[in-house]
Amino acid sequence: MADLAFDQREGRIWYNGEYVDWKDAKVHVLTHGLHYGSTVFEGVRAYGGEIFKLKEHTVRLIASAKALGFDLPYSLEELMQIQKDVLKQNNLSDGYLRPVAWRGAESMGIGAHDCKIHVAVAAWQWPSYFSPEERMKGLHLMIADWRRPDPRTIPCKAKAAGLYMICTLSKHAANDKGFTDAIMLDHEGYVAEATGANVFFIKDGAIHTPRPDSFLDGITRQTVIELAKRRGIEVHERKILPEEMADMEECFLTGTAAEVTPVASISQYKFTPGAITERLMHDYTDEVMPKAVAAE
Repeated sequence: MADLAFDQREGRIWYNGEYVDWKDAKVHVLTHGLHYGSTVFEGVRAYGGEIFKLKEHTVRLIASAKALGFDLPYSLEELMQIQKDVLKQNNLSDGYLRPVAWRGAESMGIGAHDCKIHVAVAAWQWPSYFSPEERMKGLHLMIADWRRPDPRTIPCKAKAAGLYMICTLSKHAANDKGFTDAIMLDHEGYVAEATGANVFFIKDGAIHTPRPDSFLDGITRQTVIELAKRRGIEVHERKILPEEMADMEECFLTGTAAEVTPVASISQYKFTPGAITERLMHDYTDEVMPKAVAAE
């Protein structure tokens, strides 16, 4: 199942108000969202039958759509219930959900006021974004050539499909050179994020992480910051120059897919996954698991 192309899998996808067989969830080739990037989405995880931070993810989906100039034809409550139902429809307890909304094919051109807004939700089994072996060793990353754009040029707080094009380019370039992923700098040359995850550094027992002023402030990022503060760990959200990585002791990535994943190197900069990273990995696992399941 894991090796199957995503258009060839089994299951049920919620699509514009009804359930369709997985292979029948299709869009037309002249869909506006395909040509002009007018698509927003979320990545959501369920653990033990409970969807983690469901409301926060759904609020962000609605906000992302508004940032791209359209409203979703379903309420917050409806969208939350749909995601719960999709999980059950596919008999999943632990899984990954992908709500997505896009402009349709009613017109073709930059202007899209006449385009219908489509919404779909899929769910499937998907383990950690990185393999257990990679997580234990720490990932090896490079610094990307592409940079996060000036926030005055893009809706950087939206989880919009078009904004990920340079992330794909950066990840492919890293993979081609033998790295797992890439760290992107922002338009001013400061450390920003990985291609699909936020980045944290540890020095002298304190956490340092880039201020999310030109990229998405991840929900997992926010969760880990809260977990660190509960532990009494200082958290500094600030501008970080690439050369500062030479003095950092630990590094890890966070994201719904990545969860909390240690990093061993970023280009020439080396890190040793240590006690704080390990503690936050365990704390995050405890946080996402439903209390009834965690107690078993």
